[in-house]
Amino acid sequence: MRISLCQGLLTGAIILNLLILYYVSRAQQQMMDKRKELGRGTRRAALPASGLGGGLGLLVGAGGDPGGIGGEGHSRGPRVTVLLREFENFENYVGDVANSFLRQRSELPFLAVADTSPYPPLVLPDGARLLVLSPSPDQPPQAHRPEFHVQTEFVLLVPDGVELEQPRAIERLIRELEGEGGGPVRLVAAPVLARSAVQCLHLRVNLREWTATYSPAASGSSGSVCTALQGDAVVLIRTEDLFNLSVPLGRPLFSSLFVQTALRGWKVKLLESPCFAANHRPLFSSAHNQWKAETRLKEATGKLMRSFGLKRLLLPDGKEQWYGCSKETPRCFGTVQDDTPDYLYLDRWTPPCCLRALRETTKYVINILESSGVRYWLEGGTLLGAVRHQDIIPWDYDVDLGIYLEDVPNCDHLKNLDSGSLVDANGYVWERAVEGDFYRVQYSEANHLHVDLWPFYARNGVMTKDTWTEHKQDVEFPEHFLQPLVPMSFAGITAYSPNNHRSFLELKFGEGVIENPQYPNPTRKRLDRSKL
Repeated sequence: MRISLCQGLLTGAIILNLLILYYVSRAQQQMMDKRKELGRGTRRAALPASGLGGGLGLLVGAGGDPGGIGGEGHSRGPRVTVLLREFENFENYVGDVANSFLRQRSELPFLAVADTSPYPPLVLPDGARLLVLSPSPDQPPQAHRPEFHVQTEFVLLVPDGVELEQPRAIERLIRELEGEGGGPVRLVAAPVLARSAVQCLHLRVNLREWTATYSPAASGSSGSVCTALQGDAVVLIRTEDLFNLSVPLGRPLFSSLFVQTALRGWKVKLLESPCFAANHRPLFSSAHNQWKAETRLKEATGKLMRSFGLKRLLLPDGKEQWYGCSKETPRCFGTVQDDTPDYLYLDRWTPPCCLRALRETTKYVINILESSGVRYWLEGGTLLGAVRHQDIIPWDYDVDLGIYLEDVPNCDHLKNLDSGSLVDANGYVWERAVEGDFYRVQYSEANHLHVDLWPFYARNGVMTKDTWTEHKQDVEFPEHFLQPLVPMSFAGITAYSPNNHRSFLELKFGEGVIENPQYPNPTRKRLDRSKL
């Protein structure tokens, strides 16, 4: 078979192209390999950062025992980085802590971490470094990211003012953590000064309900296993675990750490010994500095909880701390679109502060209606919540009450609203709703969580009204459901409701509504009943 000139030229061109592709792909692979090697070198090399004053090579390779902590007989570096996160600029002992650890184990990397450059500046010994988390426009991003500054297997989180008196204490913590074999215990802690200075707690975090609940945990003879700690302690954690957290070094450190680890099912083991020393206790030398520290702690806790979406803390002593809305602030969510508040799209329910405000407003309004002789009843979804939960539906955002229109003149708070809204002596706002001929009572002028009052009147034995909504359950109904009204438990009080509430609700919502909960607009967001 003879090959023509054109065929020969085409074959040659194909071969040439294949050769070009081969060498291009080979060059690309070599470039990628070089980049990977450079990337690995970057993690080992010095990273310029404000206040670091040296390189990561110095940080992880300083001096001392070639085996490092727990590494005798091996040529690897130290296994632990000592990290101090919690300290105040106006009074601290960071330099003393660094000196204490480096005197005993000079090979240990010591890293102090601050949000911004401390003032007055920290005075640190050789071998200790400062990492500032706030980005600087003249530095690469990794200069301010702590995971690039810790090259050891473990991190030892120490509080301010702590001293290392027993060099082998850290090895004991490592052995304890390694002995857990990667099970649920992912942190090991030792007390500062005495075991009584630390309390082992159980922590349950319910993001759906915006709530964290702390309760005491029993102590064991050789150590307690729990999900959170309260008090003065040193904590060892694997570096990989620490930096797999969303916010590895949030403040307050223990609050941030244990909320995140509890959500992952991790546990902390609190040992009876060894105990770490602390000459600086109390930590602050004056009542003024103590007050400043407590004030900053409250501010930092509030900022952290709000960033985590936690609005209510239940403490071990039974007290509550709130970080959500109040009478002086706007409510936690904006205008509701398509009957679906924004928090449902986050797979969360009504924030507990909002439920608290709705309960308070409902009790207040009902008390005024009853004392004024206005007949009322739990309406719509509010009645559904009373039947199901004896409370507001956990994902509802307002409360509905029906009232008899003819009774409105009996109530001073309602009868003159045609001339404008009324802010009563307790800060509640009474007004005629702009959406139609009904009334609304808002929690406050700032916080618009509200109770709607729907005025019905009887016509030929049927209860009707002048304003209707697009909700399918907003329909007329026979007056016999209100004759008589019957008491029902709701939100901690006894309120009145229609008799034969099942028939009333199935008339409004459809058959089986009590047993089959659903979000207000399933076309937008459906309730996952497996999570109930």
